[in-house]
Amino acid sequence: MSGDRHFVDKYRDALIQKVSLVEPVMGELLNRFVIDQEGYNRVMAQRTNQEKMKELYAGPLNACGPDEKDTFYHILNQLEPYLILELKSTK
Repeated sequence: MSGDRHFVDKYRDALIQKVSLVEPVMGELLNRFVIDQEGYNRVMAQRTNQEKMKELYAGPLNACGPDEKDTFYHILNQLEPYLILELKSTK
């Protein structure tokens, strides 16, 4: 991703509030080795989708570099394409 801030950083608050398919997203992040089992377990232990997304950003995603954030973006684009389109249109 080009630009000053990565898409997943720029739209952090909106993604925390609006991602609804957290479990499949987390499964893909684990399968693609973006996060480890411990990070997955910490995130999935949270009660609500918003709490899970906050934990993802506070922990595993906070430690990720641009390549891992690209992977996260592509997973979101695959699983929640309408959300990504909505956020892109709010530039």
